[in-house]
Amino acid sequence: MGSRQDDSPSRDLDPALRQRLLTELSTPWRGLRRALWFALLASASLGLATMALRGASGEGVASVDLLIQIGAFAIFATLLWFDRNQGG
Repeated sequence: MGSRQDDSPSRDLDPALRQRLLTELSTPWRGLRRALWFALLASASLGLATMALRGASGEGVASVDLLIQIGAFAIFATLLWFDRNQGG
């Protein structure tokens, strides 16, 4: 039998692709998570805007509902902030 060549898959990968795959391995589903956080943040923003318009028109807005919307906005903004790319 002849000498066996090292057919390691990592030798054939482009370095940029390899880095992208390693990043995805360390933080799986980042794109999907960020899309979800953004959609939920947009929903909370729309709810706050609706409540602001209702309040501006003179209609009553329950303070508990307003606190829930503010809390949802703060939570999803924080999740989106902490899920950002740390490395650049």
